[in-house]
Amino acid sequence: MHYEFLIGFLAQGFFSARILVQWIMSERARKVLSPSVFWILSIIGSYLLCLYGVLRQDFAIVLGQFISYYVYLWNLKAKGIWGRMNLLLKILLAATPLAALALAASHADIFIRNFFHNADVPMWLLIFGSTGQIIFTLRFIYQYWYSSRRGESELPPIFWILSLIGSLSIVTYGIIRHDPVLIIGQSFGLVAYIRNLMIGARKKSVA
Repeated sequence: MHYEFLIGFLAQGFFSARILVQWIMSERARKVLSPSVFWILSIIGSYLLCLYGVLRQDFAIVLGQFISYYVYLWNLKAKGIWGRMNLLLKILLAATPLAALALAASHADIFIRNFFHNADVPMWLLIFGSTGQIIFTLRFIYQYWYSSRRGESELPPIFWILSLIGSLSIVTYGIIRHDPVLIIGQSFGLVAYIRNLMIGARKKSVA
């Protein structure tokens, strides 16, 4: 197995762990929760999956992580975790995407050739995969908007609906790309997404 797949599976392991923990905690509480560990595991997984996307020269994967990255950091702040973190770690987390963008801009020709003229990812597939990633990560943009209006981190129903739609799109993209990391990683969350919708609907009907 190529080492990039090991990094990818490790990243998906963190993402799967966040969903599993959130699901278990929500089942016990009989309501949909947004636990702190969910966001801690998210930022670790995002770091690793972005690295995987770079190694695979897959723009769709990298794009998805860039969209959601700072939302993860906002949720860490909303949970009170950010303020307790080491200053150097906070600088590293906050500056990494900006440094990556600066590096890509300084080598724009190489970036465009590797990510937009990749023989393994024709333009139609790049557009399809990027669209799936955008849908999948829009859930965090909505989650940020929803939570910021309420002053606390929450995971609303539309978050899980967008998760389902985006995840199915990414699984399809992964099948076409013959990417086991995307296929296995995204398939794991489908049951949890549906279950969270059911928990939310049950709590609403009881209320």
